[in-house]
Amino acid sequence: MTTNHVYADHAATTPLLPEALEAMLPWLKNGFGNPSSLHSFGRIARKAVEDARATVAGCIGATPDEIFFTSGGTEANNWVIKGTEGALAVSTYEHHSVLNAARSEAQRGRDVFAVQPTGRGIVGARQLKATLDALPNPGHQCPGNAGLVSIMAAQNEIGTVNPVKVLCSEAHSRGFLFHADAVQAVGKLPVDVRDWDVDFLSASAHKFGGPKGVGFLYAKGGSVLNRLLDGGAQESGMRAGTENVAGIVGMAAALETSCGRMGESEATLRLLAAELAAGLSTLFPDAGVIGSPKPIERIPGFVAIAIPGHPAEGMLHIFDMKGIAVSVGAACNSRETKVSHVLKAIGLTNNEARCTLRISLGPENTEDDVEQIRSALRLVKKMSAS
Repeated sequence: MTTNHVYADHAATTPLLPEALEAMLPWLKNGFGNPSSLHSFGRIARKAVEDARATVAGCIGATPDEIFFTSGGTEANNWVIKGTEGALAVSTYEHHSVLNAARSEAQRGRDVFAVQPTGRGIVGARQLKATLDALPNPGHQCPGNAGLVSIMAAQNEIGTVNPVKVLCSEAHSRGFLFHADAVQAVGKLPVDVRDWDVDFLSASAHKFGGPKGVGFLYAKGGSVLNRLLDGGAQESGMRAGTENVAGIVGMAAALETSCGRMGESEATLRLLAAELAAGLSTLFPDAGVIGSPKPIERIPGFVAIAIPGHPAEGMLHIFDMKGIAVSVGAACNSRETKVSHVLKAIGLTNNEARCTLRISLGPENTEDDVEQIRSALRLVKKMSAS
């Protein structure tokens, strides 16, 4: 890849941090032992896994026994949704790994209810309360069979950040457990599971500079879920399958690095996003930022924009020709042309949704990168005028 390429799609995935790669290499070479083996090779690998577990726990305010390693956010989300019982309430703009798992639960007879976000792309206590108040029998949850509320901490297509602590408190007041899909938040925003008081939290390494194919689930107090995978006794007997030692170690290194530089990165990314938004409004006065207009309610460096009269797929091709990577809607849907369910959920028309781009910057982006993005937007305007 040439040096003039700009990667501005960090919501889809992030570059592997050098610290993560360095931490992984020994476990891809000589540290090949199975963590379940009792000999020295296995014991060494087991120590690496448990050290990583302690690091991950420390980064989010948990204890090591509350961290369970998974193959990523999708598995962690499925585990919580399918591993709990009772009524289930999820927002309509969740990631498909939550929505499709909830749909599967509904098909087997579980009561599933929808929570609607506002037009600003926020799910607040008022929206959750409206859903829970409308249940057939509010407060009907039986001891030992608490229902579950699952609402994401940060939205993956429009970048809005939800008030997790407030939502969790509302859910608990009704006898529900609370799960936060924090895949887009962990490593980018301060996350403290004790302060938030969540029961479950999902994360994925490749969203904060770690390797793909590994993530974790936080379960308060090591809460017992129904097992999603049957097999061996790994992960305290809760998640079968030989641990991905290199991936787990790399994830811990990436999270520690990301959390350590978070303050500096957040300030820089918010500045770059503001510069980008200002340039957009100058070029396209009728363009609008999708979701909350308040920077504090958006992931740092995240700008989702609708430019009327400019189909996003056409803009995407222009960006790609200029060596700039951005997204149209969610990366999970990049092969589909139908309008994103997220944009529908917040009230955008089909035409508005089809003119929406997602630009998500990361710590390695610079003002020069923002200028290249603005240059591509100037080309979009020039080509549309010709």
